[in-house]
Amino acid sequence: MPDRWISAALGLGGNVGDPKAAMATALAALNAHDDCRLVSVSELYRTPPWGKTDQADFFNCCALIETRLAAETLLDLCLDIERGMKRVRVERWGPRTIDIDVLTYGAAHIVTERVEIPHPRMMERAFVLMPLADIAPDMEVNGRRVSEWLSDADKSGIVRANKKREWWTTSAR
Repeated sequence: MPDRWISAALGLGGNVGDPKAAMATALAALNAHDDCRLVSVSELYRTPPWGKTDQADFFNCCALIETRLAAETLLDLCLDIERGMKRVRVERWGPRTIDIDVLTYGAAHIVTERVEIPHPRMMERAFVLMPLADIAPDMEVNGRRVSEWLSDADKSGIVRANKKREWWTTSAR
């Protein structure tokens, strides 16, 4: 476990049940963990499905956290939160109640059997880049700023889905 706080970016999404409430619950669980603290949360976006397109639109957001957890331990925490919220992995890119991806972990490049950071497909996915650009437009990923990656991404069909900036808080729901 690192002895200092590391900044990490997370991508959250879902399209089953109440994805907005599920993401708010996941963000609260992350923030309640002793070794994580929520720094910033993006706007909420409604996005067309990617990969497997015969399903309902998704809702997506990104969050910046600070953590003292190692990268794989952070991934384990995200997976534990997903399981606790009844996430079932049936098919790749299929419908889900909640999905939490570790996008970045400081400036580290990590490749193990379980994790690849930065997330290997985030640079081609506007549904990740758009919310990440809300909170970290100048973050460098693979030699380019998030805002630069976003300028090249297909943003078709993606719309902001929240009325209040703090959509994930109890007072905004």
